[in-house]
Amino acid sequence: MTDMVHGAVPSGAGEAILPRWWRTIDKISLGAVLALFAVGLLLGLAASVPLATRNNLPEFHYVERQAAFGLAGIVVMIIVSMFSPRAIRRVGVLGFGAALGALMLLPFFGTDFGKGAVRWFSFGFASVQPSEFLKPGFVVFCAWMMAASQDINGPPGKRVSALLAVLVVGLLAMQPDFGQAALVLFGWGVVYFVAGAPILLVAGVIGAVFGAGTLAYHSSEHFARRIDGFLSTDIDPRTQIGYATNAIQQGGFFGTGVGEGQVKWQLPDAHTDFIIAVAAEEYGLVLVLAIVALYGLIVLRSLHRLTRERDGFTRLAGAGLACMFGAQAMINVGVAVRLLPAKGMTLPFVSYGGSSLIAAGLTVGALLALTRYRPQGEMGDILRRQGR
Repeated sequence: MTDMVHGAVPSGAGEAILPRWWRTIDKISLGAVLALFAVGLLLGLAASVPLATRNNLPEFHYVERQAAFGLAGIVVMIIVSMFSPRAIRRVGVLGFGAALGALMLLPFFGTDFGKGAVRWFSFGFASVQPSEFLKPGFVVFCAWMMAASQDINGPPGKRVSALLAVLVVGLLAMQPDFGQAALVLFGWGVVYFVAGAPILLVAGVIGAVFGAGTLAYHSSEHFARRIDGFLSTDIDPRTQIGYATNAIQQGGFFGTGVGEGQVKWQLPDAHTDFIIAVAAEEYGLVLVLAIVALYGLIVLRSLHRLTRERDGFTRLAGAGLACMFGAQAMINVGVAVRLLPAKGMTLPFVSYGGSSLIAAGLTVGALLALTRYRPQGEMGDILRRQGR
């Protein structure tokens, strides 16, 4: 039943792959992703030129790399969106295994690029952040385990996924990368909630997260510094949050004008973690709301298409991927407007970063594949086939 997805579109036996893909794909969500990528290039033209100047590189060095990585991410997204749910499950499980192995090797072969957190493998000409690729694979693996646990004599999928969640969150916290750890835990929680998590377990997880946060605050100077900066009533204007806050205030509703912003010359991460501050300063609240609306459109349309889904794995994996994708965007925006402590997290399809762009392509490609229209029988027919 894994290959059955909601919808009553004729199967079109013998139909070519591309026409069938175009007929069944969520074109509005696909268009929203392309719009986000276009916005990212527009903001990259503004935000990355000062960084290239400081590093004695050609002015459009980072923009050209963002375009190349972004196009690669779009190609990956389109290819993955053509997969069946069964293929998504297989690729996701294998990808999760590879990414988990890479994450375990980071303490020995990784680098921090002077940022205080060992998150990347550096190859000289490029770098890879394994946690970006681990997230979609982890959600797919957990969805597979939890869906399988609902079968008669199925594996203890919920317990297995919970143990893996603890392992992954622990490895990410060791880097330290508490932002990605929180996002992974959130993705697992969404899948577990949709699968039918007992309320006592949800309360226990919330309590454990609070306890772990308290422990991290007292044991990690990196974590404590970010929390203290977030809770402080006074904002140091020389910090990244200070520069971003001032830029957003200066931008107002319509912005200061194209190329007129100053925050891109002050922030070292203006092209990645704080790209939304550049958007707010030069284009104003109008563009920020448009960006948020595009993310909301993708998430809500995906969840709506999944509400009629009958296959357990597809429903769980799709919900987890959609919510995690939206949560990452909201965390990035929340940090920039000081609703959340600094996390060091990119804005999908908009921020600069090869790993982020390609991993976002994988995530949304899998989501588009799981929300495609496919023919299926009546519920009674499906239950009779299961009973044989």
